[in-house]
Amino acid sequence: MTTATSIPDPSTRYSRTGQRGINSEMLSWLFMRISGVLLVILVFGHLFVNLWLGEGVKGIDFAFVAGKWASPFWQVWDLLMLWLGLIHGGNGVRTIINDYARGSTLRLVLKGLLYFAVVLTIVLGTLVVFTFDPCPVGADPSLLPSICEG
Repeated sequence: MTTATSIPDPSTRYSRTGQRGINSEMLSWLFMRISGVLLVILVFGHLFVNLWLGEGVKGIDFAFVAGKWASPFWQVWDLLMLWLGLIHGGNGVRTIINDYARGSTLRLVLKGLLYFAVVLTIVLGTLVVFTFDPCPVGADPSLLPSICEG
């Protein structure tokens, strides 16, 4: 006696959720790949200019940073490193929180603290890059770098 086995109907085997709109997790995944590549370029460019072309670590001082940040190119370069690095890292920590935080309240609190820390650091870092003044008015001249003379 033979029994016939039925083949399941493919249209009912896997049902799609029918998600509409923007897939934020896919965009997050894509951002991590693109920002990772950009960060490798930015960081190695930063290290090459600061360590290889200059005098190495001993040549990096207040005057070196002041001279470098006098150029808008280097301000934007360092700002991109700051923003991409913080958002990339924050996104990675957000993924870890989503994976390992058990309760929804704990997850909400941890992600709230993470977002606060990332935004605060981005704002403060941006302010430092754009408001950096190596030669403040009224400062003790003996404490100022050599670029401030004259």
